[in-house]
Amino acid sequence: MNDPEHVRAQYATEDRLRTRESVWRAGPSGVDPADLVLDAVRAALPTRGGMPDVLEIGAGTGAFAERLAAEHPGLALLTTDQSHRMVELQRERGLTAQVQDVEHLLAPDAAYDVVLALWMLYHIPDLDRGLAEVRRVLRPGGTFIAVTNGDEHVADLRRAAGGKAVRTRFSRENGEAALRRHFATVTRADVETSAVFPDRDTALAYLDSSGEDVSWDPPQDGWPREYAGHVTVFTAA
Repeated sequence: MNDPEHVRAQYATEDRLRTRESVWRAGPSGVDPADLVLDAVRAALPTRGGMPDVLEIGAGTGAFAERLAAEHPGLALLTTDQSHRMVELQRERGLTAQVQDVEHLLAPDAAYDVVLALWMLYHIPDLDRGLAEVRRVLRPGGTFIAVTNGDEHVADLRRAAGGKAVRTRFSRENGEAALRRHFATVTRADVETSAVFPDRDTALAYLDSSGEDVSWDPPQDGWPREYAGHVTVFTAA
């Protein structure tokens, strides 16, 4: 999942990402992880005068940043991604966007009040280097908000289709320890989500979108099916 060539292929276009995004819904609690992130940003914005500076790294199509900008029009918001196509899509949403690599952020020290990394830290080849860069560009008292999945995220579907659960370098299970190597304070909010598949073809498209070397074979019957997702929102300072 963090092989650079694989990641570049995954995000050269938006197709695979949108295939994965399309199946997700709020889980039994009705809580959308994006709502938790918005709450965390709201709590993290400085009370001093002036325009807060916010950076989203690995912003994908820019969907969350567009929502953030609409709800907080007073932000100086910059979105970034390694993919030229993703940055193009971000700009189409009216966002200020740049191609950047989280391991080599193009910003001076202490440039941002808030940095966001939503479902992307598990793609970084050198996680500690990336986190050190985030720490560097945050102002004193600034906040880093990171979202990731758990080891059992949609694992029941993966097993039923002939695969296995995913283990990543930055997950619900190990993310807090990684963040504590760079930040003094780390809090977390765990939320359960649901992946809803109306039919077998939708599940197969979802699994195939990951580009893994697996001959996926979802169950032939019992559709529609719903599988559990496990998401954690970390806040670090």
